[in-house]
Amino acid sequence: MKNFETLDQLRQACTELPAKDDASEQATYKRQATLLKPPGSLGELENLVGWLAAWQKKSIPTLDRICIIIFAGNHGVTAENVTPYHSNITEMMIAQINQGGAAINQLAKNANVELRVIPVNNLDPTENICQAPAMTEKQFLQAVKAGYNAVTPNIDLLCLGEVGIGNTTIAAALSAALYGGDGAQWVSKGTSTATEHTDNKQKAVDKALALHETALGDPLEVCRRLGGYEHAALLGAVLAARHLNIPVLLDGFVCTAAVAALQKLNQTGLEHTKISHLSAEKGHLLLAGNLGLYPLIAFNMRLGEGTGAATIIPILKGALACYTGMNSFKDAGLPPPQV
Repeated sequence: MKNFETLDQLRQACTELPAKDDASEQATYKRQATLLKPPGSLGELENLVGWLAAWQKKSIPTLDRICIIIFAGNHGVTAENVTPYHSNITEMMIAQINQGGAAINQLAKNANVELRVIPVNNLDPTENICQAPAMTEKQFLQAVKAGYNAVTPNIDLLCLGEVGIGNTTIAAALSAALYGGDGAQWVSKGTSTATEHTDNKQKAVDKALALHETALGDPLEVCRRLGGYEHAALLGAVLAARHLNIPVLLDGFVCTAAVAALQKLNQTGLEHTKISHLSAEKGHLLLAGNLGLYPLIAFNMRLGEGTGAATIIPILKGALACYTGMNSFKDAGLPPPQV
C-alpha cells in the first residue's frame, strides 16, 4: 500500500518514473515485418502492439487481465449553477453501475473484462473552487492514495473512467490552469443543453482561475485547488500503473484533464497512456494537442463512465490477435515482400 504524506513525496513519485522497454517494442516491429502482409499494412494496430509491449516490458504482450476502474466524486462548484442535475445523480449512477444497468456494464461485458466503481471521499463534495481550494493537502493526498492503491499489479491493461456531476467544469478549470486560456476557450455544454449553464460554467472557471492565480505555477497545487476527488484518484491510478508497468487507456476530457499534471511534472509522464476517444467536449482536442496525445477514435461520445476506453478494448484485442496468430511468410512457404 502506497502512502503519500506530503506533496513533495507525491512530486518525487511523479518525477522519478520507470522508462519503457525499447527492446520489447522494437521486437514487435521486427516480428510484424515477417508476418503475411505488406509491411506496415495494419497501421495503428501494429503501433498499439508495440505500445503494449513497451510498457508491459515483454515482446509478446498479453491482454488476459484487463480492469476498468471508474472513480466517482462530487463537486462544490455545482453551487454556481453549472449543471441542471443535483449531485445525488452521482450516487444514482454508481447504483446503476453496481446493478449492471449502465452503458459501461454492457461494454465491459462485451469485452469480457473486470469492472469496478469506487466512490472517493464517500462522495462528500469538494469545496467550491470559486471560493476556496477544492481540497486540503491531506484530502488531496488521500484521494491520490485511494486511486494509487486501487490498481493491482497483476493486470495487463488499465482502463479508466469517472462519474461526477459538475466534473466537466472541473476539467475545464484544470486545463485552463495548466495550459492557459479562459472559460470560453475550454468550456462546452457537458450534460446540459441550456446556454445558461454553459455561461455559468465559463464564469465559474474564470472566477476560480482568478482566485487561485498565485498558485497555478505548481501542477500539484493546480490539482489540489481546482480538481475533484475523482480527478485526484485518477491521477493516482495512472501514476501507480506507470510504477507497475501497466499501460493505460484514458477515457475522455475529464480523465485526460485529471492526469495532465503528470506530464507537466515529467515530460514522459503520460507515455504509458493512450487517449481512447475524442470527446464531444470541445476542450478535449485542445488538451490532447497540448499533451501530444491523440485520441484513437472519434465517435462523438460524451457519456463518461469509461465508455470510450471500453470501446477500444476489442480493437486492442484484435491487434494482439493478429500479432500472435498470423502466419509468417516462412510459415506459408512464401517469399518475403520486397522492401
